[in-house]
Amino acid sequence: MSTATNEGRGTLMGGAPGGTPSTAAHALLPSVDPVQLVDPDGHASHDERYPLPDGRRLLDAYGRLVAGRRINDQANALVRQGRLAVYPSSHGQEACQVAAAVVLGEEDWLFPTYRDTVAVITRGVDPLEVLTLLRGDWHAGYDPYEHRVATQATPLATQLLHAVGVAHAAKLRGESTVVLAMCGDGATSEGDFHEALNFAAVFHVPVVFFIQNNEFAISVPLKNQTVAPSLAHKAIGYGMPGERVDGNDLAALLAVLGAAVDRARDGGGPSLVEAHTYRMQAHTNADDATRYRSADDVERWVPKDPIVRMRAYLRGLDLLTDEGERILADEADVVAAAIRAGLNTEVDVNPQELFEYVYTEKTSQLREQAALLREELERDADAAAAGTGGSMEGDQR
Repeated sequence: MSTATNEGRGTLMGGAPGGTPSTAAHALLPSVDPVQLVDPDGHASHDERYPLPDGRRLLDAYGRLVAGRRINDQANALVRQGRLAVYPSSHGQEACQVAAAVVLGEEDWLFPTYRDTVAVITRGVDPLEVLTLLRGDWHAGYDPYEHRVATQATPLATQLLHAVGVAHAAKLRGESTVVLAMCGDGATSEGDFHEALNFAAVFHVPVVFFIQNNEFAISVPLKNQTVAPSLAHKAIGYGMPGERVDGNDLAALLAVLGAAVDRARDGGGPSLVEAHTYRMQAHTNADDATRYRSADDVERWVPKDPIVRMRAYLRGLDLLTDEGERILADEADVVAAAIRAGLNTEVDVNPQELFEYVYTEKTSQLREQAALLREELERDADAAAAGTGGSMEGDQR
């Protein structure tokens, strides 16, 4: 792997383990500015550390980007219709989502957060299975082992510990597996984040920590979470390299994350990548983002849209035409239509499942609660059969 640096800055593509302490430490530092290979106007820029991905690869990833935006839009509509209980949109962050999924091989693992629905779908998981959890079902909806995608995690940073465990196990078994663990900027304030990074570095496991810094942990701005120069600078405290990347630049994300995955697979150990992006929509449908940020703040990020940027670049290479755009939009609409159809069906709910999978053996309290619910359901069924109404009307316990 290359060990080139730019103006003395470190890179995820190599380190300096044999240098003096100061040299080795300097090699772990992230770039002064986030890595950018395609600017917001669609113009390419040169970076000697990270080659620009091939145009055909970018075109394929762009198609996934278009599908991701359509999935976000469709999910938000389904929330308003009452078909999804909640949806944490990644609108504006789709480049991070797509890149995180496509840089991995079949043998690798992805550990997502609750906001990473598009990444999970891009990895190959059926969209309906992915949205089962956000519909309000009791389980995640998909088999984590089928596509090597862990269940989406709502608690902040807990999945990072699990990711490190999988990476450690893979190393002990002599496998070439790499684990990519996603989190947001808010998760970096959790103790689990620090424990995961420390374990990963000490045991030199093949894991890439990927922070999507979208500026807010719900309503808490980044400035109220850390005074570090960047979140990527936290990596040096654990002895692993950190890197910053433009989170709305699909090309740069593919290059930087791809280099980090290659490094981990080659035995280079863990690394930390911070993507600078922005959450264009509310935290979830239950959030009122206008209470803590202005419309002008959001508007400043509109020209940085990852789809607009990559479209301009691919158009400039004559790799994307009007007909190509139409085909990609039609393909995205097919996915959205399947999601609509699947989530417009009623679910046959069995309330007794509330108690079935809490413990291997039910506790006395669970058995008592299950019996009470069973009796109430039986009374309701008997009352309905007799036409007298159920416990909701006649029994106000």
